[in-house]
Amino acid sequence: MQMKQFALIGPTASGKTALAVMLAKKLDAMILSLDSLSLYKEIDIASAKPTMEEREGILHFGMDILSPDAPFDVTTYMTLYQEAFSHAQKAGKALIIVGGTGFYLKMLLGGISDLPAISSQSRAKSSQALQNLAESHAMLMALDPNYMRHIKSADRYRIEKALDIYFETGLTPSAYFAQHPPKPVIQGALPLYQITIERALLRERIATRTHSMIKAGLIDEVCMLEHSYGRTPNSMKAIGIKETLAYLDGIYNKGTLAEQITTHTAQLAKRQTTFSNSQFDVTFSGSTEEIYRQICC
Repeated sequence: MQMKQFALIGPTASGKTALAVMLAKKLDAMILSLDSLSLYKEIDIASAKPTMEEREGILHFGMDILSPDAPFDVTTYMTLYQEAFSHAQKAGKALIIVGGTGFYLKMLLGGISDLPAISSQSRAKSSQALQNLAESHAMLMALDPNYMRHIKSADRYRIEKALDIYFETGLTPSAYFAQHPPKPVIQGALPLYQITIERALLRERIATRTHSMIKAGLIDEVCMLEHSYGRTPNSMKAIGIKETLAYLDGIYNKGTLAEQITTHTAQLAKRQTTFSNSQFDVTFSGSTEEIYRQICC
């Protein structure tokens, strides 16, 4: 019998976490979180990750595995999915994927191409070329305009990856990926259940959660993170953290801090919904109660 697995998607603060725990208890399942901020240790309040009590003994993957200054990319989630799938399969349990970041779920479903091993010689060529980022971008644009049209001239990370492929293989990125098509990571079928919630109610829930985070010690947590890691890591640019840093700089008072976090989180929720509606073939959409009944009854 094939192992049962499915994904819950929906905007932030829509109730995915609580629903996932309820379903996991009912179905004897494990949970894989695809929320990028929950990956980090020490970022507990700003990430709104469930506490150990809220996890109710359910094994969660994708939480508390990286230092706040550690980099990660989609391959991190590939490894996490494979680990979670294998663990659930061996234990005879179901697997619930909670899609906080739709992009990573999309990559797991569509797959990514294997990249070539980059030699030290090719890395040296890329490093030399990157001394003039605009010139490198222009060169790649001339060679492969279709691939480069979505890469900005200041996007050093993606330009470097394109240069590495070109110098290592002699192929443009488009030609390389045509020869090495992506391989899906998800094993078997993955039904998608999308939480729908009225916008005004979601905004109210976001505001309530924001005030709860501040009351729970968000400012102290960000102070600790800044002291330990500075402001350079990508994690320090996340919603909730960047506004709190502005508060610490005297730009906001506490009332404005809450308003700014709420507004930026609501904007994120809108982007998440737009992405999900355009990128996913959803099995069922509804409220958390409707989804619970659809899966369990």
